[in-house]
Amino acid sequence: MSGDRPTLPPVRLNSEAELARDALSAPLIARAVRLARWAGPDTRVGAGGELVEEQLPAAAAELGLADDQDGPAYASEAWRVAVDTGLVDVQDAPEASGDEDEDGTGTASVGENLGVLTAGSPSDVLAIWLDAFDVVFADATAPMIDDFADLVGEDGEIDFERLEWDPEEEADFLEGVLGNLYLLTVSEGGAPEGPVPLPALAASMIVPDDMGEPTDDILEQVSDAMMRLDDQFRLLEPIGLVEYEPVDEALMAEVGDEPAPPVDEALMAEVGDEPAPPVDDEDVARYGMVRLTPLGLYGVRARMLEAGVDAPAVGDLADKGADALLDGIAYFPELSARAETEQWLARRQPADAASELLAAARGDDAGGPLRRLHCQQALALTGASAEPAVREVLPDPELGGLARVWLAERGAADVPPPSETMIFWLAIDTIAAQLAVEGDLEELQELVEGLVGQHSGFFDAAWRVEHPATADVLEAMGRLHPDKSTAKEARKAAFKARSRV
Repeated sequence: MSGDRPTLPPVRLNSEAELARDALSAPLIARAVRLARWAGPDTRVGAGGELVEEQLPAAAAELGLADDQDGPAYASEAWRVAVDTGLVDVQDAPEASGDEDEDGTGTASVGENLGVLTAGSPSDVLAIWLDAFDVVFADATAPMIDDFADLVGEDGEIDFERLEWDPEEEADFLEGVLGNLYLLTVSEGGAPEGPVPLPALAASMIVPDDMGEPTDDILEQVSDAMMRLDDQFRLLEPIGLVEYEPVDEALMAEVGDEPAPPVDEALMAEVGDEPAPPVDDEDVARYGMVRLTPLGLYGVRARMLEAGVDAPAVGDLADKGADALLDGIAYFPELSARAETEQWLARRQPADAASELLAAARGDDAGGPLRRLHCQQALALTGASAEPAVREVLPDPELGGLARVWLAERGAADVPPPSETMIFWLAIDTIAAQLAVEGDLEELQELVEGLVGQHSGFFDAAWRVEHPATADVLEAMGRLHPDKSTAKEARKAAFKARSRV
């Protein structure tokens, strides 16, 4: 691993066992299982494996939906999931044989995956659930057809161009929406406390980042997208992907010639970098609210990984070497980096872990300072049994400073004092690491002021330090120090460092 910034922050996933339980309890999966057990020799299916219309009332009754006017539609949806995930096997009607069914339909029977789903491992369950997610995603991006007869041309053929539907564009849009929702969910310090308003989510896909006040055309596009998302999230909720509060039916009434409720800027601004104008929570909720479930986080991340997106998860590095750990957590948020490190340490003996970490922390490349910072933070989580490994690197010019810090913090005896060269090298290395992660500006200024204040003639010694980041660090100190004369001294030292090199 290179230590480059990942595309997305790391996500903390529930255990596979917990996720599998969530998958099994998802309403659509539960219905698909019931229909798979119900399927038998008398079950009739059409050419595409769908239940024939005459079978739908019985399937709805099996699901306890006999009195629900949408029961047949729910049964059809669950059956399609059962077939496409292998919970049901479909046998096509023979085309030309003496035993051909009179009605030309095929039959169905229990599929192999029903046993896998009910008795398999959590990973088996999740694999089937991901297949079901694919089925529902395809349904969610399919065109909305109000009257199929309108698509039939004079020649009797279906004119798909009349749909004005681009399947790739529709899929990309929903993928983008789920990606934005994922990012809002996993961002530490930036995730919303509750669900995301639907207009804001739609706006995140349509409104250009550099646009000031949105135009009427943009507002209309957001309204249309919001209503499309309302349909899609209604389909995605039963698979367990999201928790969704739909758009208020009262808002669905036509406003003039526009079928979608109008969206204003206040609602759109709920997700963004700028503070949103005050909006009544009840009004916001009427426009739809959505959040990813823990199972939804798992599912969206799986699709991202399949598409080649860098979407790390806490625990990914637990079985890898210390070099992969220190590079991998280089730009993780603090809490995620700690959680990843704790999982890595839990699988190793403290002494072995310390030796491996210290060996991986060496190096004069650009990523070296960050590796040593995270090595020091990882060592802080180890116990006294790591002390022999830490003492071994006391003479090391790159690691001796952090080793002394670790020992001093534990009140260890017989810690040799660092040389002046080691003190200044550690100071440069520490600031270089902080600059790399673009840490808190006030904390960095305090660090700079503290170092300069503790050592008289700091810059006269610092520019001579044999560290690849010396000049850059001194230039940064010149920008950060509030005292003008000290800042000027830092810039002069940086010039000397560059001239020496």
